[in-house]
Amino acid sequence: MKVLVQRVKSASVKINGEVYSRIGKGLLVFLGVEKEDSQLHADKLVNKIVNLRIFEDENAKMNFSLKDVNGEIMVVSQFTLCGDCRKGTRPSFDKSAPPNFAYDLYEYFISKLVQCGLKVSTGKFKAMMDVELINDGPVTFWLEK
Repeated sequence: MKVLVQRVKSASVKINGEVYSRIGKGLLVFLGVEKEDSQLHADKLVNKIVNLRIFEDENAKMNFSLKDVNGEIMVVSQFTLCGDCRKGTRPSFDKSAPPNFAYDLYEYFISKLVQCGLKVSTGKFKAMMDVELINDGPVTFWLEK
């Protein structure tokens, strides 16, 4: 699993020009699922994301987690995170999970976030989406299983 986490002031997903979901202050998480991923990998990443201290305290230090600031989270499936661009000019998606397997882990990942008591919004799996965000900082982190 590969995850791109962005601290945002707000984010939204539009599908066919219509708002599908939106969040206020929180995290926008792009999730890529690979063939070798498992629920254990999802569990570890969920725990990391929920507890990652990347929100500022009163001294402008990154000291608070998503839970500490009562933030929202949006998860958007993005298989292109699994693309390998090291050779040539066309990405290889050999490591990307097949759609059914990826969908199941994507849904599992979301369910684990919900179990943490967070307000969770999502994109739509396999849909063409317009993702809008106001990156806060900017603060962006790359996490892998």
